Amino acid sequence: MNIYFAPLEGITGYLFRQVYERHFGGVDRYYAPFVTMRDGGFMKKKEKRDVLPENNPGICLIPQVMTNHAESFCQAARHMEQMGYRQVNLNLGCPSGTVVSKNRGAGFLRAPQDLDRFFESIFEHCPIDISVKTRIGFYEEEEFFELLKIYNRYPICELIIHPRTREDLYKGTIHRKIFDYAVEHSKNPLCYNGDLQRPEDISEIKKAYPSVQSVMIGRGFLMHPGFVRDDWDDREYHQKIFSFMEDLREVYKENFSGDTPVLFKMKEIWAFLKDSFDEGEDWFKKIKKTKKMSEYQAILMGMRESCR
Repeated sequence: MNIYFAPLEGITGYLFRQVYERHFGGVDRYYAPFVTMRDGGFMKKKEKRDVLPENNPGICLIPQVMTNHAESFCQAARHMEQMGYRQVNLNLGCPSGTVVSKNRGAGFLRAPQDLDRFFESIFEHCPIDISVKTRIGFYEEEEFFELLKIYNRYPICELIIHPRTREDLYKGTIHRKIFDYAVEHSKNPLCYNGDLQRPEDISEIKKAYPSVQSVMIGRGFLMHPGFVRDDWDDREYHQKIFSFMEDLREVYKENFSGDTPVLFKMKEIWAFLKDSFDEGEDWFKKIKKTKKMSEYQAILMGMRESCR
């Protein structure tokens, strides 16, 4: 089973990926948070820096693009090809209100005819392979039947399906029957994405869908880093998490100015990671209140000594 790390905007950038791979590994592909193209076909410097091969050594990275303009997508793909990439991923899954309001991400799913024309253009002109990360619809899961007809018309190298609608966000029910339908009717290779947080979750997908060779994990890797590996005992894993967070703090400290942006980054990750610990919510409340690095470090020392 191929293991993919889903992109999480603002969190899983190249600094995070480097540290995660160093401490945990077990990931076959990392997907970069999406890039967008400015007028004239240029990427933002920050986004370009994130996908530069020299910033992702030893990592199999797939760049992701989010747009509803075919020429912008192909421009981005050409940039990626020049950097040495052979695949680019189209984001049709982001449910953010600011994204959806521009008919991008999951918002594009509301216009299947426009999406079909978009696909026709990019598959004619894109110089490298295209994978697609999608939700099953915008309002209702039944929308997926029409969407899959569109996807089946094009040579998508991998269709990554999160079996929720945009309206479900991340809290609604996973519509497994829709994924069942995709497995039966998709002409393109599939990857399953959604609510994978424990080794048994992956085992269940393997058992239920023998033909599906890949899973994508996002929030699960932030809640339980490295959970796809089984070669650590509890004590070793406990130390591994704190070593990872300390290394990440040092890397952020070297790349950001002052305590505030570093603490913001660490708090973002602890919002997920607290679920790995007994009484993690109580410790996270303390972490959220910190305004100085010395306060943060003192809390982590106490947590490391007393929290399981």
